[in-house]
Amino acid sequence: MPKNQQIILDNRPTAEAVVSNFKLVSSETPALKDGQVLVRHHYLSLDPYMRGRMNDSKSYAQPQPLGEVMIGGTVGEVVESKSAKFAVGDKVVGMGGWQEYSVVDDNQMGMLRKVDTTHVPLSHYLGAVGMPGVTAWYGLVKIIEPKAGETIVVSAATGAVGSAYGALAKARGCRVVGIAGGPDKCKYAVDELGFDACVDYKLHKDAASLSKALKEACPNGIDGYFENVGGMVLDAVLLRMNAFGRIAVCGMIAGYDGQPLPLTYPALILVNRLKIQGFIVSEHMEVWPEALKELGTLVATGKLRPRESVAQGIAAAPEAFLGLLKGKNFGKQLVKLV
Repeated sequence: MPKNQQIILDNRPTAEAVVSNFKLVSSETPALKDGQVLVRHHYLSLDPYMRGRMNDSKSYAQPQPLGEVMIGGTVGEVVESKSAKFAVGDKVVGMGGWQEYSVVDDNQMGMLRKVDTTHVPLSHYLGAVGMPGVTAWYGLVKIIEPKAGETIVVSAATGAVGSAYGALAKARGCRVVGIAGGPDKCKYAVDELGFDACVDYKLHKDAASLSKALKEACPNGIDGYFENVGGMVLDAVLLRMNAFGRIAVCGMIAGYDGQPLPLTYPALILVNRLKIQGFIVSEHMEVWPEALKELGTLVATGKLRPRESVAQGIAAAPEAFLGLLKGKNFGKQLVKLV
């Protein structure tokens, strides 16, 4: 059995996460038992939710245990099988974690599924046609419930979730406005992803300034907002929300280092009778087949052209992850292992 390089969580961050929170180790891959497969990971997914798991605090999921392989989505290939459900050569997506290989029991529900790479590249099953894409789909379709002609906004617009959200909203006849950091990301949102407009939050020092820019981009106000960031961005959006607007709360990356995120205008929730709903996509597995079918079609037909930032090799994962938290990635952040 092959040697397996792994990254474990060695210690918890005290404020901002740092590279020394992680440790690269090597282990022997155990021999397969009946019903198990050995998967060689081709790509590892890096996602903002992982930062919350590093803390030993109450959240919607258990903290990442110290001394164990970091949690994470993976795509790869079955290289050995003692399972009737998977054959050597099958391309699969699973939760293999920050390591080069994983041994998976075929009876663990949802741990491994075969994917078709004929029209959709393998790496996209960690982004647009994977968990981030389904996250965008659920927030838009089930919480915001857009109507044609409405103005729909998303923060972190060029990331894996935001780019899928834009394509899904355009397919429903909405005006789609992004919020992203830097001129290159905003240009990509409009020119490549088909957003109607994109506001560069880095040009604004406070919520009032950002809100003024949103007013220009959203002359008819905002009907639906998908929240990935929180903080100043949420304050700016609340100032522009229309009556009976809907906000799907997916992430609050501005507060992942433990800093409080005060809300400046909470009275607007009442004044505008807003619906604000947080959600965790793994609690809604019933929608995944429908969502993945639509997302796969959007990618296969070129209506969604996801961009990827790719770090090379397992040792590069911690630095790439910390860069993701600071917005250094462009599109979906991956680590290429093969």
